[in-house]
Amino acid sequence: MIINKLDNVEVSTENGHKYALRDISAGELIIKYGSPIGSATSFIRTGEQVHTHNMKTNLGDNLTYTYRPAYKINEKINTDRTFMGYVRENGEAGVRNDIWIINTVGCVNKVAKRLAELTGAKHFEHPFGCSQLGDDMRDTQYILRGLVNHPNAGGVLVLGLGCENNNIAEFKKVLGEYDERRVRFLNTQDVNDEIEEGCRIISELKEYASRYERTPVSVSKLKIGLKCGGSDGYSGITANPLVGRFSDKLIAYGGACVLTEVPEMFGAEHLLMERCETRELFDKTVKMVNGFKDYFRAHGQVVYENPSPGNKEGGITTLEEKSLGCVQKGGLAPVSDVLFCGDRVTKSGLSLLDGPGNDIVAVTNLTSAGVHIVLFTTGRGTPLGGPVPTVKIATNSTLAKRKKNWIDFDASPTLDGLELTDELFDYVIDVASGKHTLNEINGYEEISIFKDGVTL
Repeated sequence: MIINKLDNVEVSTENGHKYALRDISAGELIIKYGSPIGSATSFIRTGEQVHTHNMKTNLGDNLTYTYRPAYKINEKINTDRTFMGYVRENGEAGVRNDIWIINTVGCVNKVAKRLAELTGAKHFEHPFGCSQLGDDMRDTQYILRGLVNHPNAGGVLVLGLGCENNNIAEFKKVLGEYDERRVRFLNTQDVNDEIEEGCRIISELKEYASRYERTPVSVSKLKIGLKCGGSDGYSGITANPLVGRFSDKLIAYGGACVLTEVPEMFGAEHLLMERCETRELFDKTVKMVNGFKDYFRAHGQVVYENPSPGNKEGGITTLEEKSLGCVQKGGLAPVSDVLFCGDRVTKSGLSLLDGPGNDIVAVTNLTSAGVHIVLFTTGRGTPLGGPVPTVKIATNSTLAKRKKNWIDFDASPTLDGLELTDELFDYVIDVASGKHTLNEINGYEEISIFKDGVTL
């Protein structure tokens, strides 16, 4: 399959790997998606496989970028499309009405688990909140704050120990204003029986949350996270472009989508930068990209230590190739905002979110930023799910058929020219209206908080 008329490689529909369309000289650029994805390290004959044995990345360290806006404003479309959601007191809408237990510290993980087992509340274990300092502690607090404020939670129990750095009194300073009926607190050191007291509080939270009923909500209120993991050679051909078309459609209706995984923008960041609506957003994008490269070097790591072994087995050779496929999830809409840790999605359109490509961390970051649902494309497969419904979209039919207990949607028919955008859009509306994804059915709901600092 030839993806772009400028390409000098084609992708096999049998295994997702690349093969030369013509003779390629050593040092010559390898072109896929119409852009360079690396260069040949040796002479490559027509029809020969192009992979790690005969090509390499062209990427280096920090770059200097020039703002050259080249985007087309998405035409807004008036629509009466709705989903059945829960409208909160502050005007936000949720797609679930669960009770969440949010730990201030990892020491009470098993207390939270026990409470969840007894009450049906959801809990999300993590090892942080104590022995952290400075920005590292701040980021943990910001992520937890975003979870406490998430509209998919009808009620929240903030569960602490009492002696941790991120004790409830300190966390409240970061949390700011909250509804005392919806958010309750429990320091386990302060009561004789934390299980009994926790169950009592959760019972009251359930009673409060029960006043909410599903009601029609405009699709313009939807906020969708965009993520890929376990990518393969089909990711940038089937699932990611499909999600990109979904993103453009939702944004045209006034909704919001959020693209993250900064290290998987390396090599394709210029495509996002030229879509920034303002110079300020361009500067923020440069800061985000180069800042993550600085983070790599501060820890003595190679900036372009990517793709993973599984990516390579699936046909992806260089980070440029992976990134050019990855950013397609963001469609063609202009970039309307750039978010950092602690920021929440407030604007319609496409937002870029700072953070790593690590699957659990990225899904957690997206959730904390306020997305209702995550669309997660995968070519290798993963059972992972976050606190919000996590829709697994298969890039190839083999995965979709083999892992039916993981995969919610099969994007592989797009290889045969089928257009699935409307079908995916309808599916997402169903999920927003209460249809459970497989990660929810399986109970695969977890978080991981990005850590970069001293542990005492």
